[in-house]
Amino acid sequence: MRKPDFSRRRQTVKNKLQPFDAINNVLLLLLSFVCVYPFINIAAVSVSDGVQVMSGKVYLLPQGLNLETFKYIFSTPRMGITQGMFNSLFYTVVGTVFAVCLTFATAYALSKKRVKGRYAIMMLFLIAWIFDAGLIPNYLINQKLGLVDSRWIMILPGAISTFLLIVTRSFLDTLPYELEESAFIDGANDLQIMGKIYFPLSTPVLATISVFYAVNIWNSFLTPMIYLRDKALHPIQLILYNLVIRPDPGSTTMENVISDGYTLLPKNIEAAVIVLAIFPILLVYPFAQRYFTQGMLLGSLKG
Repeated sequence: MRKPDFSRRRQTVKNKLQPFDAINNVLLLLLSFVCVYPFINIAAVSVSDGVQVMSGKVYLLPQGLNLETFKYIFSTPRMGITQGMFNSLFYTVVGTVFAVCLTFATAYALSKKRVKGRYAIMMLFLIAWIFDAGLIPNYLINQKLGLVDSRWIMILPGAISTFLLIVTRSFLDTLPYELEESAFIDGANDLQIMGKIYFPLSTPVLATISVFYAVNIWNSFLTPMIYLRDKALHPIQLILYNLVIRPDPGSTTMENVISDGYTLLPKNIEAAVIVLAIFPILLVYPFAQRYFTQGMLLGSLKG
């Protein structure tokens, strides 16, 4: 009996798939270009001469390349760009470190079976996560706590995310209990076990939640708009909103500016601030990406 020629069949299927793969790759490249083009265009406008921008010649590559727009926005104190960048970096760095430490400590405690009432505590987190109190009650509570017009409004209320708490606790549940038993036998306490054993082993999930917290704080817009009336406390996102959506009629950003022979349009200035608001977060992902997926997968093994 003649055996079927599977190799020929595989070759036929492979030949049929090649045209599909080519079309699929082209479509994905086009989709990627559509997603990336707005940022490329904004970056090109931010370093182009305003005359070229006004004439509609700036698409992918800058025309009349210069950095005068960035020099202008950083040398104009009334725009508040320097202070806004400092505020955003402060909120992001301090808020992320505080949130990661608090989330990890809480997840460590809730992952221990000997902790009484841990399921009830976790249920309280879930209820607060699902049933939000609403904007007005939150505002009244934060006002009573003295967080209005305070830097801490950007750090304390969002210090623990229930979703990231679940991810961290699930990851800690996958670590062998024998590590803790051995440490207890050697005379270590819970704080030492958490800091010297579990913390170093949790690098993937820590990197994951750090990225989530950092992106959330950096992109935070509604919280500063509601609670921060003092312009000296505004992050770069709120400054960008005021510049693009609610510009001051008497501001110089509403007019064309001549700087070292280059014409700067309001569009140049807006594009430069957008680049400043986006660029720091883009720097984070390449370094944390390998931990990002790994941490999410490890944290989802157990519920």
